Amino acid sequence: SQTRSFCYVEDMVDALIKLMETPTAIIGPMNLGNPEEISISGLAKQIIRLTNSSSTISFQPLPTDDPRQRCPDISFAKQVLSWSPTTPLTTGLQNSISFFRTQTEMS
Repeated sequence: SQTRSFCYVEDMVDALIKLMETPTAIIGPMNLGNPEEISISGLAKQIIRLTNSSSTISFQPLPTDDPRQRCPDISFAKQVLSWSPTTPLTTGLQNSISFFRTQTEMS
């Protein structure tokens, strides 16, 4: 039931480039990432569906130091960089699945 947010690598690289190009007067921590959360079980179900897998999900106890929720506040990045991620999770997963399938076929 814990949640996470996932940012597609091209979106993150875009944010990092914009951050590197900011004037040096801009200081302070800046969160980058995708503020849309998904439960880990929801993510697993989506991956199973996208890969047509017959895998099943098994639930294990959470480690004691595992946060139940992780979601960045990117309001400062939106303000300073005029940036927010543009790749939907499903698109990022489909791209990643295609990439890994290609890698598997090559080996």
